[in-house]
Amino acid sequence: MRPRFRWGASSDTPGLVVDKTAGTHRDARDETRQPEHLKDRTVTTPPKNGFVNLLQEFSIPLLGGVAIALVAANVFPEWYAHALHWKPFGDVAVLGHPLDLHFLVNDIFMVFFFGIAAKEITEAALPGGDLNPIRKAINPLIATIGGIAGPVGAFFLGLWACFAFGIYGAGDDWALLQRGWGIPTATDIALAWLVARAVFGRGHPAINFLLLLAVADDAIGLVIIAVFYGDPTVPAEPVYLGLVLAGMAVAYGLRRFHVSHWLPYIALAGPLAWLGLLLAHLHVALALVAIVPFLPGPKRDTGLFRVEDEVDEMGEEMAEALHVEHSALHDFEHQLKLPVDFGLFFFAFANAGVAFSEIGTLTWLILGGLIVGKTVGIGFFGWLAVRLGFPLPDRMTLGDLVMAGFVAALGLTVALFVATAAFVDPSLQGQAKMGALFSGLVGVAALVLGRLLGFGRPREQSSSQAPATQLSGNQSQEST
Repeated sequence: MRPRFRWGASSDTPGLVVDKTAGTHRDARDETRQPEHLKDRTVTTPPKNGFVNLLQEFSIPLLGGVAIALVAANVFPEWYAHALHWKPFGDVAVLGHPLDLHFLVNDIFMVFFFGIAAKEITEAALPGGDLNPIRKAINPLIATIGGIAGPVGAFFLGLWACFAFGIYGAGDDWALLQRGWGIPTATDIALAWLVARAVFGRGHPAINFLLLLAVADDAIGLVIIAVFYGDPTVPAEPVYLGLVLAGMAVAYGLRRFHVSHWLPYIALAGPLAWLGLLLAHLHVALALVAIVPFLPGPKRDTGLFRVEDEVDEMGEEMAEALHVEHSALHDFEHQLKLPVDFGLFFFAFANAGVAFSEIGTLTWLILGGLIVGKTVGIGFFGWLAVRLGFPLPDRMTLGDLVMAGFVAALGLTVALFVATAAFVDPSLQGQAKMGALFSGLVGVAALVLGRLLGFGRPREQSSSQAPATQLSGNQSQEST
């Protein structure tokens, strides 16, 4: 059955409307803003391949790549090492970088991964997005600060304790070990969303809260990677960032000339930004982060990581009558999401292969930074935001906030990426990667704790609760 979306259907969730046949929640403000002839209009979306959709939804390619890499690294280490340096194009190199599997995955494929992340951040700032207006996102954004400061603080506190109590000695280099501070700041958006849905139940406001927090967290993470995790073997050469600016200028020019397809932006502006970062010895995976915001976007955002845009919601016939088309920003993700999701298998295979013998002190520092830092940091800063007058979304409790912080400790994908950039020494890199991999167990722990503590069970909303601020927008309904 194809999902159907309707404006004006009933809902069990305050401030939202839902089509019961699809279980899809809709912000009630949209209903009041739609012209009368558009209300109650049923919108259909093309059916998806159920099996492929299942693989994407549960991040099976990523998890499968992790499992195969771990087996290969521990059972067939020589074959695995040879596979990582496989050169499908022979001895071809780019500015001294051989085009082996590791380079193709981390420095080319991940460009598109982070490009899609940049797309979500860009759309979230549009009207209707979770970052527009900014005041409705204050609490999760303040909690995001805790989601960064908490892990960094926990990591340095743990590192200090290791030196103070003799776990690390005079022969260990503080300056080298401290490069791992950025690893526990990461949150794997896809896995966090998947676990949050299972823990809280579909439609719970904590899910969107966590999604927004994770997107903002990864936006800060992109800055951390760009600024602090360039090529550690050679000094940065910022002069070449002029090529990044040139790429941005090309993208701006394409937009000024009303180029409506995403490909020219990526094909013309993207390589300039990529080359500039490579020559500057900064991480080239961030190349499209500077370009994607210039892609023409929709008039309004329909929600984080939603497949449907405004054209899908109003229907193809109505969109054609109103001369509204899918935006370049929407098509960029829509056409690349499938290959990127399945390409994460190769990212995991190329980065998650760590021998269990590599487990060391740094492993537990990274894992502790993620679990303790995320849980305490997000919980405390979210509570502080409430005390400052920025409430949590309606129906979201402080207990939900703490659980959301715990789920945010799922650092897997981006944490692995940062671990690769942070350390050159194979032993330290292996220890750091293992800490990132172990964070995947947070998902299992969250499901068990959620069941034991009663998360996801229906809770009656007290009539005395004042929904001062809601992501679902009840205040807007009253004002209109």
